Amino acid sequence: MIIETERLVLRPWRDEDLEPFAALCGDPEVMRYFVKPLSIDETQALITRLREKEEADGFCFRPVVRKADGAFIGMAGLSRPQFPAPVPFAPCVEIGWRFVRSAWGRGYASEAAQAWLRFGFETLLLDEIVAFTAELNVPSQKVMQRLGMSHDPADDFDHPSVPEDHRLLRHVLYRLSRENWKAGRAEHVSR
Repeated sequence: MIIETERLVLRPWRDEDLEPFAALCGDPEVMRYFVKPLSIDETQALITRLREKEEADGFCFRPVVRKADGAFIGMAGLSRPQFPAPVPFAPCVEIGWRFVRSAWGRGYASEAAQAWLRFGFETLLLDEIVAFTAELNVPSQKVMQRLGMSHDPADDFDHPSVPEDHRLLRHVLYRLSRENWKAGRAEHVSR
């Protein structure tokens, strides 16, 4: 299955994605809201896990390719996250994204995420999709807000995969129900 938007193609992983994805995951600026940048071996292990998730669930975080030039510019998608310790909102399906710096500020994250929300709510018939990020990651929170997701500070949590003394321990949780997504789409169409 391939998902297309006006400017993007969201497709399955290919072997040739390793090099550009490793450059993305190894960029300290891109990874500033993660515990650390990833090595090429860690990136390869991540791709393997994502492919396994796609096989098991029918979806995962996938490559995002720009239609205009075929460039790999990041990843976006849905995932059933697994945590090393319980979190109050699990089990869940999350939406997420990660893009190369040259793609920032162009609306690609929102465009890809909108396509994945549609897939999640219309094809998978999910009742809710969540997103979470480090409390310090304001740019991703702005994307979540543009998507119509809501935040309740009571849902914020300490991420169990982040060391307790790390500056990124505290995470914010955003939620979007199918009903609110449909209402937001209807409101957008009526404008």
